[in-house]
Amino acid sequence: MRQKEKHSGEVVVITACPTRAQQVLREALAKGADRAIHLEDNAFVGLDAYNTARAFGAAIKDEKFDLIFTGLQSDDYGYAQTGVILAELLGWPHATIIMQIEKNDTGIRVKRELEAGYFQFVDMPLPAVLTIQSGINKLRYATLIGIKQAKNKPLRKVAMAEVQSAVGANLQKIERLYVPEKTKNTEFLEGPPAEVAKKLVEKLRNEIRVL
Repeated sequence: MRQKEKHSGEVVVITACPTRAQQVLREALAKGADRAIHLEDNAFVGLDAYNTARAFGAAIKDEKFDLIFTGLQSDDYGYAQTGVILAELLGWPHATIIMQIEKNDTGIRVKRELEAGYFQFVDMPLPAVLTIQSGINKLRYATLIGIKQAKNKPLRKVAMAEVQSAVGANLQKIERLYVPEKTKNTEFLEGPPAEVAKKLVEKLRNEIRVL
């Protein structure tokens, strides 16, 4: 929406989930998106990142998008793969962990978040796929008039049967989800201060691996 307000254009939102996910699309429409695409089928829930990307690619094959934004990773499985796989399937350039987007004469310039507080700036042509880091924007609220207008905005439904030819067997399978067991072990280091400091550094470096 912020890019549309700067440069004009159309915003299309898309998700692949059961019927209950339509509420998320309606909220996006109420906040200003122009139309929505809902891959509506319980079967989409069981797809891995590769097949989810293939389903999205099949659903938007006739669209003429300049930019596709995806989340960095989901809150449940955290694959962090769907966006980059979609870019590969489309044959588009992509960049991940995006913190900032600016339009320029040749396309866009993006700011990527790296490790240890570092950032990277990359110039990219369009069309492109970007996976967005959480917190890049301030929360946007739907207005009353926006909620009313959302009811009349286009929402295209895509059944699994329409994209089935693009979807294959899952390449990834989660066998077990569990909460890791918490363990605690207290160890006292004895000796002169210099010797204790040396032992502590060795443990932090070789056992805990934080140095």
